[in-house]
Amino acid sequence: MKDSAILLIDSPDRKGLVSAISTFLYEHGANILHADQHQDRDIGLFFMRIEWDLADFSLDQEQFRAAFAPIASSLNLRWRVEYSHAAPRVAIFVSRYLHCLVDLLYRRQIGEIGCEIPLVVSNHIDAKELAEFYRIPFFHVPVKAANKQEAEARQVELLAEHRIDLIVLARYMQVLSPGFVERYRGRVINVHHSFLPAFSGAKPYHAAFQRGVKLIGATAHYVTEILDDGPIIEQEVTRVSHRDQLDDLVEKGRDLERLVLSRAVRWHVDRRILLYANKTVVFD
Repeated sequence: MKDSAILLIDSPDRKGLVSAISTFLYEHGANILHADQHQDRDIGLFFMRIEWDLADFSLDQEQFRAAFAPIASSLNLRWRVEYSHAAPRVAIFVSRYLHCLVDLLYRRQIGEIGCEIPLVVSNHIDAKELAEFYRIPFFHVPVKAANKQEAEARQVELLAEHRIDLIVLARYMQVLSPGFVERYRGRVINVHHSFLPAFSGAKPYHAAFQRGVKLIGATAHYVTEILDDGPIIEQEVTRVSHRDQLDDLVEKGRDLERLVLSRAVRWHVDRRILLYANKTVVFD
């Protein structure tokens, strides 16, 4: 794998942005590996992701920030630079449904998702053996109505101790407090068991079955204070029919949940997502 840098930009749209950025990189020896851009014409915003090989690049991290800052200021860019060698550190929160956790741990093991997973946190002990199988520390933090504040404080301690960059709710069946969400804004991904917005509640497949739906789906999104209303990263659906029983819907739904959550996590750790206006730009 090449050692590369990734520049993510959003700014008011104007002429010359791509030329100014690519010229700067060329002048410092960058070999561009990938570049993608998007314009939201309704609100006049420009988005860009550009990745380049560091082998012949003349600037280290501090030098790049110092040299690029004046250009960014003159063009009114909001920007950040990431480096491929710095794998994001991901914490997985889970309750009793383990299918998404199984999928994420396996994809991490075979290299499909380029991150570190220093811990698994759960309000139950069902995932303990699975985490230990993958040699990942497991932390049981029970959550009850009477101790929710103390439980979240313990979770925050664990996240700080392990220097976590991203939290993945892999069917973690607890609502996070507004304070917790604010602390990790844009860094918590959840998977929702429906093609949002539809069939909220504890038994979505039962409700879908009762309605005789012809499509079921799953949604991965960033978490905000409003339940299941955060910026959507990925969605997927599959067709069902009157022949499908409740168990069939649950099985197909779990497959969709695994798929959309793994995609969302992979795109986040690959630094392919920009957030704006409660939406996302997901670069190819």
